[in-house]
Amino acid sequence: MSGTEAPARRRGPRGWAVDACLFLLAAVYGLAWSLDAADGAAAVNQVVAAAACAALWLRRRWPTGLALVLGPVAAVADLAAGALLVALFTVAVHRPPRVALTALLWALACRCAFVAVVTVRAAEVPTGLLLGYSTATALAVTGWGVYVRHRRQLLESLRERAVRAEAEAGLRAEQAQRRAREQIAQEMHDVLGHRLSLLSVHAGALEYRRDARPEEVAAAAGVIRKSAHQALQDLREVVGVLRAPVGEAPPPTLADLPALVAEARAEGVRVDLRSDPPTGVPDAVGRTAYGIVREALADARTRAPGAPVRVVIGAHPAGGLAIEVAHGAPAGPSPAAAPGTAEGTAGLAGRVARAGGTLEHGPAGGGFRLRCRLPLD
Repeated sequence: MSGTEAPARRRGPRGWAVDACLFLLAAVYGLAWSLDAADGAAAVNQVVAAAACAALWLRRRWPTGLALVLGPVAAVADLAAGALLVALFTVAVHRPPRVALTALLWALACRCAFVAVVTVRAAEVPTGLLLGYSTATALAVTGWGVYVRHRRQLLESLRERAVRAEAEAGLRAEQAQRRAREQIAQEMHDVLGHRLSLLSVHAGALEYRRDARPEEVAAAAGVIRKSAHQALQDLREVVGVLRAPVGEAPPPTLADLPALVAEARAEGVRVDLRSDPPTGVPDAVGRTAYGIVREALADARTRAPGAPVRVVIGAHPAGGLAIEVAHGAPAGPSPAAAPGTAEGTAGLAGRVARAGGTLEHGPAGGGFRLRCRLPLD
């Protein structure tokens, strides 16, 4: 807040009550001085004091100007000293400390100059005592106003911090929800993509082999029905994990890879698993590795149905967990891929990047090979 006068704000009930109390306080202070005032000066002092107290109703609009005017007035008329103290307090509360100090020094200078030239008090009142008392009261009131100002600023800063902290908490909550939605979408893609790739392969085989024997068509239809049913089951499990309390139904890790490979073999995929991971693999890394292998198997069934798949899990020479999934050329013509299966590699790249690992993939020996390294820390 600058030293210039600010436009007046609408005074509420509390403001009226405060102004009335300060007006009465200034009047009582002036009456206390009038008890020992000279008879000839009493009438003039009372008129000046009444005008000074009435001017306090303008203290909110022009606090600095009012204090500067009341400085010489209070020096001449002792009964206006209360109004001056209220004006100094107002300046200290609503203006910077340098402005309050300027008003204080101006009031003290006016008082000292007047006392040094004219003595309006009885002889029994020492001039030094009078100046000391005036200086002490002015310093006390100004210091109190500065304290009130700093306390208000502290409360305002605490309120601003609380509002800012609430806004930051809201942003963090939004980011956490966004990350949770991304993880849920990735998990849904991995789980359903693993099943739907089977549907795509067998449905494509039926579409390609129009001269298939009835028993072959029935076997393929049975696999499609089983895969569709299992996809629904997997979807229910994922939804159940989302609804379950935190800590229940943990997702699969490296220990569940043999079951995943056995399931793929039961569905007609020739998978060779060689798993020798390093000791102390964290569960988070194991979950990432499981998702990579599951997505790679689904991608292999889409790219090369009937081709053998090799899965190797071990320790990477540079440290961490090494994953390699490779398959040969397809045994026959590849069926049309299901919509969305081309996003599998992009999804794997995002999963590996979030885990801080590296991913390499591309054609190899007529087939396809994927290599990944995941850090253990």
